[in-house]
Amino acid sequence: MSLGDDHHSSGDYGGAGQTRLRLPEEDGGPRRGGRSSSRSLVTVVGVVVLLIAAIAFANRGGDDSASAEGGDGNKPKTSATAPTGTRPVQSGFAHDEQGAQSAAANYAVALGSDGMFKKGSRHAIVDSVYTSTAAADLQGAMDSAYSAGFLSKLGLDANGNPPKGGTFVSRTIPVGTKVEQYSGTSAKVSVWYMGLIGMSGEASVDPVSTTWKTWTFDLEWVGNDWKIGNDVQKDGPAPVPGDERAASSDEISKAVEEYGGFTYAR
Repeated sequence: MSLGDDHHSSGDYGGAGQTRLRLPEEDGGPRRGGRSSSRSLVTVVGVVVLLIAAIAFANRGGDDSASAEGGDGNKPKTSATAPTGTRPVQSGFAHDEQGAQSAAANYAVALGSDGMFKKGSRHAIVDSVYTSTAAADLQGAMDSAYSAGFLSKLGLDANGNPPKGGTFVSRTIPVGTKVEQYSGTSAKVSVWYMGLIGMSGEASVDPVSTTWKTWTFDLEWVGNDWKIGNDVQKDGPAPVPGDERAASSDEISKAVEEYGGFTYAR
């Protein structure tokens, strides 16, 4: 099952944002024993890496260097960003290297979205992109990770909603993909991406910032589609920052509302 408007899916996870997350170190999730113990360990380790950016964002402090100058301004005209051109996938992801790359890029977008901060959409995303075994191992751990206390550090309420006047941004923007290994039943694909995360709004003290990482997925061909068995991330490669002026909180909020996230990445 693939994600996005142009794929058959269990939901639209393009939403308002995409990014990476990390399990709080004191929190842990139930893990299965027996034959699945090693798989569970590797998968949960992948989730721990997945949550690094969010924890770093939640724990940082300081002045609101990017807060808005104030004023309501003109409410931007909003609309979902529609994919254009020839549909890369008609039904599920293709059973070839390109299909595996498309799956990895799309799964990075979904797993980096703000939908991961809400229990209902998070469960749907995890069930949709992981194998059934990996998803079962992850759900409990993720529910523990996204606790009310953790969400509050990000400025969100217990249901993952931002405060009035605030816009929570969490997006993954794939830059490119690379096939590390491929066979008819499995594939290892790396996705190089830029992430956005932060809270935009007049009262925010943690402005939206960027991060660069490489996300590697071990995919399995299951039920006529690619599913994630394991995944891991590493930092970079990060380009030299440009000289652009940092946008105000109000400018970021308007941009997020006006430029809807893509529902597919490749």
